[in-house]
Amino acid sequence: MEQIKVTPLTLRRKLALELWRLREKNIREEHPLRQLFWECTLRCNLHCRHCGSDCKVKAEQKDMPKEVFMRVLDSIAAKTDPHKVFVVVTGGEPLMRDDLEDCCAEIYAKGFPWGMVCNGLYLTRERFNGLLRAGLHSITISMDGLEEDHNWMRGHKDSFAKVSHAIDLLVAAEGLVFDIVTCVNRRNYAHLDEIKEFLIAKGVKRWRLFSVFPMGRAAHDPDMLLTNEEFRGMFEYIKRTRQEGRIRADYGCEGFLGNYEGDVRNRFFSCQAGVTVGSVMADGSIASCASIRADYAQGNVYDGDDFMEVWENKYDPYRNHDWMRKGDCKDCEYWRYCRGNGMHLRDENGDLLFCHLKRLQSQ
Repeated sequence: MEQIKVTPLTLRRKLALELWRLREKNIREEHPLRQLFWECTLRCNLHCRHCGSDCKVKAEQKDMPKEVFMRVLDSIAAKTDPHKVFVVVTGGEPLMRDDLEDCCAEIYAKGFPWGMVCNGLYLTRERFNGLLRAGLHSITISMDGLEEDHNWMRGHKDSFAKVSHAIDLLVAAEGLVFDIVTCVNRRNYAHLDEIKEFLIAKGVKRWRLFSVFPMGRAAHDPDMLLTNEEFRGMFEYIKRTRQEGRIRADYGCEGFLGNYEGDVRNRFFSCQAGVTVGSVMADGSIASCASIRADYAQGNVYDGDDFMEVWENKYDPYRNHDWMRKGDCKDCEYWRYCRGNGMHLRDENGDLLFCHLKRLQSQ
C-alpha cells in the first residue's frame, strides 16, 4: 500500500484537533440522539446524474405509512426529550407525498422540530405555506449551477427556474433557516463565482458545497469527479469565500481535511453517523445518515424492532471504528482525528471508497 505523504499539521491546528478529539470521544460514549432522518419516500421527480439512491418516479419500495414513523417518534419521546431531536424529512423527493404536510404537522405536534431536504421542483407557494403551517424549521435546496449546468445535472428542463422561484420563497420567509447546496463537479467548477454571485443577489446567506463520492450513478461518470487539482482548488475557493464574508460558504460534513480543518466549515471533522444521527429508511431499516447506501442497518421497524432499544444497544459499527483500520487507514498517522472518514464512504465490504487527505496530497 502506497504511503500517504501529508503536510504536517500546524501546532495551533493540532492542539485544536486534540481538544476536538477528546470532545468527540465523550460524545461517542454518551451517543445522544440529536438528529433523525426520515426517508419518507424513494419516489423522485428528477433524474440526477449524481444520485446515490437511484430514486425513480415510481419506486419499487412503497412510501412508509405515516403511522409507522409516528410509532418511531413515540419510542424516542418515551426515552428522551423530543425537543432535542431534530427530524430531517428526506427522500427521494419528500414533496412527492401528497400527505407530507399532514405527516410533518403530526411530527411537530409530538414535540419534534423538523426540517427537510428538497429539490425545489414542486415547492409552490401553496405547498410552502402549508409546510410553514406544519412547523417547518429549516430547509435545504439543491442548486448545482446556473440554468444550463443545473438542468444538465438534474435532468429536467424546468428545474433551475423552479429552484430560483423556491429560493425567493425561502428568502422572503421570516425566521426560516435554510441553505443552498451545490454538488461541485467538472462542469460547474469553473463557474463557482457565477453561482456565488447569483445566490448573493438573491439574498442567500448560507451556501454549502460538496464533492461527489463514487456511489450510485456518479461512480462511473467522469464529468462528476474533480481532478486532484480541482479538488484542492475547491477548498481554496471555499476558504477565500469565507474570508470575503459576503456569504457563509461551508464544505459538507465529510472527510478529514488536514490543514483545511477549521478553514472551510464551522466545525472540525467527525462522522456523527450512529453517534448523534440516526435514520429510518423507506424500507424500514434502522440506520444512520441517509447518505449511507451500504447495508449497515441495525434493525428494521417493519420487523417490529423498537428504535430506541436499537439505538441504545446496537450501532457498535458506527461508534467503534477499529474495524476500519485497514487499507489506507491502517498506518495513517491521522487516524486519531479522522477515524476512517465518513461511514457513507465505506462499501459493503467495509473498504474505504474515497480518502480526502490522500486526494489533497496527490500531485
